[in-house]
Amino acid sequence: QVQLVESGGGLVQAGGSLTLSCAASGSAFTIVVMGWYRPAPGKQRELVATITRGGNTNYADSVKGRFTISRDTAKNTVYLRMTSLNPEDTAVYYCNVKLANSLSYWGQGTQVTVSS
Repeated sequence: QVQLVESGGGLVQAGGSLTLSCAASGSAFTIVVMGWYRPAPGKQRELVATITRGGNTNYADSVKGRFTISRDTAKNTVYLRMTSLNPEDTAVYYCNVKLANSLSYWGQGTQVTVSS
C-alpha cells in the first residue's frame, strides 16, 4: 500500500506561479513513474506531466514550456513547477504513481485556481 500526500495548491493570479509537491510513503515499493493529471472535458483525467525513474519527462502540449516536473527519488517526491498560469489551468491536480509491480495509486487532489 502506498500513500500519497499532495500540497502546494492555491489561488493565484493569471501569470503567476505555483509549485505542487507529492510525497509517497509506504513499505517495500519501487516507483517507476510519477506524474500529475487533471480533469478534462470528455476524459476522466488528462496527463499534465510525468517523469520516469530514469528522469525521462512527458508533458501535455498545453503546458509545455510553462510547467516543469521533477522528482527526488530518495524522498519519493515529485514536484510540478507551474509558471505563466492562466485561468484554463484551473483544476484539481492529482498525483499518480505507477509501481514496478504495475499497481497505480492516486492522491486526493489539490485545487489550483487561477484568477483572471
